[in-house]
Amino acid sequence: MRIKRREFLKAGAAAGAVAMTSPTLNAFAQTRSGAGNMSEAAGEWIPNTCQGCTTWCPIEIFVQNGRAVKVRGNQLSKANDGYCCVRGHLILQQIYDPDRIKTPMKRTNPKKGRTEDPKFVPISWDEAMDTIADKIMELRKNNETHKFLLMRGRYSDHNQIFYGDLPKMIGTPNNISHSAICAEVEKMGSMATEGFWGYRDYDLDNMKYLIAWACDPLSSNRQIPNAIRKINKVLENGKVAVIDPRMNNTAAKAQEWMPIKPGTDGAVAIAMAHYILVNGLWNKEFCGDFKDGKNQFRKGRTVNEADFDEKLTNGLVKWWNLELKDKDAAWAAKEAGVDRRQIERIAKDFAAAAPQCGIWYGPYMHPRGSYTVMAIHALNGLVGATDSEGGLCTGMGAPSSSYPKFDKYQDDVAKANVGKPKIDQRGTLTMPAMGSARPGSGVVTNNVANAILAEDPYDIKVAIGYFCNFNFSTTEGARWDKAMAKVPFFVHCVPMFSEMTYFADIVLPSALHHTEDWAVVRSKANLYGHISIQQPVIERMFDVKGTETEVTWLLAEKLKAKGFSNMYDWLYNEYKDPETGKNPTNSLEFALYATKIRSKKAWDPEENKDYKGDKLNGWEDFRKKGVVNSPKFTFRQKWEKGFPTETKKFEFYSETLKKGLEAHAAKHNTTVDKVMELTNYEARGEKAFVPHYETPKRHGDRRQYPFDLIDMKSRLNREGRSANLSWYYAFKKCDPGDVNQEDVIQLNPDDARKLGISDGDMVRVTSTIGSLTVKARLWEGVRPGVAAKCYGQGHHAFGRFASKDFAKAEPRGANFNEIMPDDYDRITGSTARNGGFTGVKIEKV
Repeated sequence: MRIKRREFLKAGAAAGAVAMTSPTLNAFAQTRSGAGNMSEAAGEWIPNTCQGCTTWCPIEIFVQNGRAVKVRGNQLSKANDGYCCVRGHLILQQIYDPDRIKTPMKRTNPKKGRTEDPKFVPISWDEAMDTIADKIMELRKNNETHKFLLMRGRYSDHNQIFYGDLPKMIGTPNNISHSAICAEVEKMGSMATEGFWGYRDYDLDNMKYLIAWACDPLSSNRQIPNAIRKINKVLENGKVAVIDPRMNNTAAKAQEWMPIKPGTDGAVAIAMAHYILVNGLWNKEFCGDFKDGKNQFRKGRTVNEADFDEKLTNGLVKWWNLELKDKDAAWAAKEAGVDRRQIERIAKDFAAAAPQCGIWYGPYMHPRGSYTVMAIHALNGLVGATDSEGGLCTGMGAPSSSYPKFDKYQDDVAKANVGKPKIDQRGTLTMPAMGSARPGSGVVTNNVANAILAEDPYDIKVAIGYFCNFNFSTTEGARWDKAMAKVPFFVHCVPMFSEMTYFADIVLPSALHHTEDWAVVRSKANLYGHISIQQPVIERMFDVKGTETEVTWLLAEKLKAKGFSNMYDWLYNEYKDPETGKNPTNSLEFALYATKIRSKKAWDPEENKDYKGDKLNGWEDFRKKGVVNSPKFTFRQKWEKGFPTETKKFEFYSETLKKGLEAHAAKHNTTVDKVMELTNYEARGEKAFVPHYETPKRHGDRRQYPFDLIDMKSRLNREGRSANLSWYYAFKKCDPGDVNQEDVIQLNPDDARKLGISDGDMVRVTSTIGSLTVKARLWEGVRPGVAAKCYGQGHHAFGRFASKDFAKAEPRGANFNEIMPDDYDRITGSTARNGGFTGVKIEKV
């Protein structure tokens, strides 16, 4: 039987079950009946992990009669104190989504395109894995293993096996993560100043002043349950200020809201630093002071560096001389279109609360975002809030054991090809991609499409993607349509059909991490680190498998049968059950043993006897409790022992960034100034090494494209995988300015009036690369001159709720990634998607 796109949606009206005669050939999920009275049936809470955002909250799922019916935070978790946000509750609909892929499928239509019906037919796992193994063996035969590409989206700790080690065993450098379309540029703020490449943690219990800068801690990305519970304490004990062009949930509760002009955040941060220094409000215990005790910071005046006795920081006076001395609040007010007095008031109150204060800042993924986040994070250092009680910190880790090494099983073919250049072009002259401030150590996810199309540095012949949908989730996604159509063989491992699945030759249905798979994850929040379990809480209803473990095992078996046993030998010999010593004999045993191996340091009484955090009494105790919490973070260790920077200090003049940029320039036989020019930054000379203001780079002349488009994230997005859930639409107005059951673009009423647009009108939004039509929502919570659109809707695939007409590939709403140009913050390699870098014009349809 062939399963065509239209047939995917032949459904019973109320039940939402797919009308196929044989469940073995039904590619989508079918809701079970006869579950009984859930309100009366006995049940149990089973620990798991949410992964709806990057906090990865430990949770518990209540199971009755084999069915998951309720979700809450793990009552033992110190990251969320037993709570979860709306994303956790959406798990229930995700499990029983009637449009889940149920069985492996293969393509029968060789033509690939957005509107091409793949004409998938159901196949067995055996046939699917046999086909994939053949393609890999063909690469090995032709010594082209480097032309294999693995693309990662959502992942667990087991990504080390599938994403990290498997490509090296095959012999390719091309394992590409989604990170650069997520938030990588955000990390450069702390990397260039205090040597920390990662997300921060916050002491909200003791904080007296919080600035939420271009982010919404109550809604999106990290530590949401913790922020929701503790924001009132900050409001009661101090103040909250929000700097954002749009009123978000945090702004609705804050004492201050500054509706800044998109992309000018760096100007306000620089002006705040100027104000703090001129008024003598910097933290002298952290930064030091003038030797004579007299403040020499005066507007327009250069200061002698020798006159300042610096303590735990590097280059404060140099920063003043290079960037700050002329840039006061009046200057920034003109740049950012805000009130000078508000800039000064927020700076004053922020410094007055120090060090019990902190800035929670967003990703700043625009073409010059690295210097914006440096300027903002420098304020945390200026007032001594970093690594200080009531401020912010790097956070805690969690106990975990190492995975078995693969080195002795890697053959000469793999060793030779794994060192070839990566397909994303990281480290090239115009793409430094300096994760951890080292050239070429970052990832440039969105550039992979360009590289595939250009066959630069080579062509890709076999690709696997898992839990990713780059055709939808990246800017100017039409490039990905063309690129994936060009790849001869593509495997997509996902729980649901998506825009990227259109281009697959083989589709492998993935088990859901939070209810059907074995894994562990590690994260941090609320000053604690944690390792938490992911385990099956229900019996699998469909023929799905865990991608990172089970697919790895099945592929290894097939490769062994075809003469390449190295991968199987590695898994069989090294991944033994740490309790019994047994070797794995099938994919499920391998998944279980890998989970036990990774978490052994957390649950084994002998290995964790000296651990200062939670102690468990064996594997079954870990399964029952589901989480191990670290000790609470101890502040000021870096004050005492030094920061992991080049100078061992908090760097206002970044020797750390300087070393990276100079190394990149030297590699390409050029200068840092030339690198700055080619990567579209304005800084020249030493200014490239200090936090400074870069004027926003914008696509579209303001006369033709007068509105700044900003893209925000919904508190309902489970990492982009909730758009086919009915609850998503029923509660959409929980995102301020949005409307239930609709997808809207938010416009200020004054702007709309000038354009003759009324609330509810359909409007055409046009950028330099295309147009989309969407419904207008008039709302005073958007700054005039700004158009705000929530990411998440506009799927033409994904299922019956996500699409207006899935069978006809008609989207529900609009995906504004389609009209955002392909651009980058090239220091980090991050995709540009916000900060108003996309100019648009808006017309009533």
